[in-house]
Amino acid sequence: MWQAVRSRFDSCKNKISDEPIEDDVRSASSKKIRNEEQNLRGPWYLEGGFLLFWALLFAAVVLPLFYSIPRGLTIEDANKGVFIAERAQNNLYKLGEIGTKVVGSDNNENKTVDYLLGLVSQIQENCLDDYFDVEVDLQVVSGAYIHWTMVNKYQGVQNIVIKLSPKNTTSTTYLLVNSHFDSKPTSPSVGDAGQMVVAILEVFQVMCTTKQNIRHPVIFLLNGAEENPLQASHGFITQHKWAPYCKVVLNLDAAGNGGKDIVFQTGPNSPWLVETYKSSAKHYLATTMAEEIFQTGILPSDTDFGIFVTYGNLIGLDTAKFINGFAYHTKYDQFSNIPRGSIQNTGDNLLGLVRSIANSTELDNTAAYETGHAIFFDVLGLYFINYTESNGVILNYAVAGVALVLIFLSIWRTASISDVSLGYVLCWFILILVLQIIAFVLGIGLPIVVAYVFDKYGLSLTYFSTPALLIGLYICPSLLGLSLPSYIYLKLQKNNKVAFAQQLQLVLHGHATVLALLDIGLTVYGLRSAYVPTWTLIFYAIPLAINLLTTLHDRGFSWTGVLKIFQVVPFLYNSYLIYCFIVTLIPMMGRFGRATNPDLIISALCALGTVLALGFVIPLINMFRRPSMILFALLAISAVTMYTASSTQIGFPYRPRTNVQRLPYLHVRRIFYEYDGTVVKDDSGYLFNFQDRRGAAPLKLSTLNMTGLVSIATDCTTVMMCGYPLYDHRWVKNRLQIMWLPREEQIVPPSEPKLELLAKTEVGNNTVRLDFRANTTDHASVFIQPYEDVSIVNWTLPLSYIGQQTASHLYFSYGKDNSPLTFSVDFYKLDDDFEVPLGQFGLSIHWIGNEGDAISQTFASKIPSFAARVDWPAFYQRYIF
Repeated sequence: MWQAVRSRFDSCKNKISDEPIEDDVRSASSKKIRNEEQNLRGPWYLEGGFLLFWALLFAAVVLPLFYSIPRGLTIEDANKGVFIAERAQNNLYKLGEIGTKVVGSDNNENKTVDYLLGLVSQIQENCLDDYFDVEVDLQVVSGAYIHWTMVNKYQGVQNIVIKLSPKNTTSTTYLLVNSHFDSKPTSPSVGDAGQMVVAILEVFQVMCTTKQNIRHPVIFLLNGAEENPLQASHGFITQHKWAPYCKVVLNLDAAGNGGKDIVFQTGPNSPWLVETYKSSAKHYLATTMAEEIFQTGILPSDTDFGIFVTYGNLIGLDTAKFINGFAYHTKYDQFSNIPRGSIQNTGDNLLGLVRSIANSTELDNTAAYETGHAIFFDVLGLYFINYTESNGVILNYAVAGVALVLIFLSIWRTASISDVSLGYVLCWFILILVLQIIAFVLGIGLPIVVAYVFDKYGLSLTYFSTPALLIGLYICPSLLGLSLPSYIYLKLQKNNKVAFAQQLQLVLHGHATVLALLDIGLTVYGLRSAYVPTWTLIFYAIPLAINLLTTLHDRGFSWTGVLKIFQVVPFLYNSYLIYCFIVTLIPMMGRFGRATNPDLIISALCALGTVLALGFVIPLINMFRRPSMILFALLAISAVTMYTASSTQIGFPYRPRTNVQRLPYLHVRRIFYEYDGTVVKDDSGYLFNFQDRRGAAPLKLSTLNMTGLVSIATDCTTVMMCGYPLYDHRWVKNRLQIMWLPREEQIVPPSEPKLELLAKTEVGNNTVRLDFRANTTDHASVFIQPYEDVSIVNWTLPLSYIGQQTASHLYFSYGKDNSPLTFSVDFYKLDDDFEVPLGQFGLSIHWIGNEGDAISQTFASKIPSFAARVDWPAFYQRYIF
């Protein structure tokens, strides 16, 4: 046997040595083929124009459509039964003139309520009594519920509730339309959410002054305590007489100023609402992807929608403004930021939705139409696509499967026209697929690496005021990562049996295979956002099918023509989608906290958009003769941008008025009392809750004296709630990142409320009851932490909260009712000895709207103009009872 093998080897060896001329001919033929393929490739000077085309397409189509808003209608159009933005805008101006509207303030509880009730009264006088009945109720409500890590207790907050009913209706199912008029400290709340309040009132006016029939009553709720957080909506849905009849809610909120409204939460389990949005809204902007991102809880926002769903079992749509979120919750949330067309956009959509849902048969019995989640998205605001989640699963698997089959047929066809075996081409394709997986990883990973390195050197948020830097920081590195593996392969490969154009097509097949596998994985995981790779694949599979059905597949680069035409659609949609998220999230990164590197999120988002929008486009640079020039250009753009972002003022994140650093801090006086009443600590200082990654660094570069600034994290391990007047649940969550700047001069608070122990009563079963009272301001907190051998077994607060936290947090605020805070706590102790300390109690008092003493005002005056301060005096007392 070995002799036979040896004879065969010698035979082949002799055959090769006898045919040197044939080898030379074959080599010459290969060179000729390579030269012919080189001639088929486009001239190098066109490759820049090729990429520029896509950039211009984005600028000429995506940006105008994204920012387009309708013309604001004027009072001259009032007789047409349409939404009149001018009338709403006039109301908004007067609402903004009231100023900040913090719960408990005169502006919120009296001036704003009186102004809005006056508008409601004027509208009511003009309502068509033959068609509608109108009832108005001013609800003053108190209650408590668990919100995040605290008990959220409210007292005397207000709701303006308007009921518009069709004449002689017997319907017991209502539509609820909600927004809020209160504000965060320092904010005039024109955007968040004054523009929504006036839109609701204008819809109410149009509805009740137009001769039309509706089947169901509509409740218009203007709530006065959303920022507190979410108190008034809880009071309405749990206690108001009309709340049990509300079945669907349209919630309107804002995280920005002006522009379009995005639908970012639907249902739950009510696709008919999405279908109603499609048929009745005039200006589309909605996506399942936004809903899934919001519901992860990673964003620093919350809305009343969750309260209505959780406590009222309602379904509905949650919409919000989001453009120019830089002014959100700052003193720059002003009337001048709200264009009339933006109000018209809100009103057109809201009026259409209210009319449709108020006349819908689904509202009779919403439970009968609970058929699962919906997948939905708008296409550049021009068209709206929606289908059920179950249909989406089928579509995802079908598209991925068809794409893979078409890729296999293309490989088979390539083998056929190349006169090689199918296995030969498959082997090369497997290598290409591996390279495309690497390209996908690099396309996502390189921007993230840039983000990590910049953050490591304290240079996060360089794009905050100059979003154009994103191009060089993240998009160009992503394009480099996507294109480099295929460029190297096509440059170095020695495969002369398969034409260059076909090998380039195999590269795109590799990318399509990666997307198909990703699509399948996301679908298996249960993410409805898998629709994005699905529709991206559809517009690759269609041109591939066309090319296979014609001779274009086999004729050099001819197949690229059909592909490029079809790639316009996924490019426009994916760039539009990701741009929407970038516009939304960049301002949010300014309030994302110090603990997380926001650049990782933005870089990953830019990378994802680049991969989805240009994943099938960027490999086509290899159609031209010098693709390396594009790679060098991308590298040069990245290098110049990184230098600009890191070494010039262009990369400094903040700008006065337009892109400010949020700077919440408290002027704190702390007193710690022992069990016998003696004082063991009495100090003063400023407590900073920095909102973004850069923290105190920008302030230290200014003239503001920040000497002595320290983290309170070490105190948090030894003292209850770190021993500071943490304002609310967000401050508590962020406590390890909060910083303390001691002050030598003692802060004298405006008053000194005390936590009074009214009674201490043994109630049996090794239990003692402590009754407390505190004459607090309109915003206060009580912290309670029993000692190790003591436990809380009962109290006059939500019982389900007991035991959830090591230190219990009672957040308290009031509106019209300023009566003292009272509560009782039952402590259990195994040895029944209650003559010893049972635990620590902290009373945190806040004077929102107070500018503090003269020294505090001097300190505030030195804060640089790029920072928007939100500050007030606070008093913290630690007791042991």
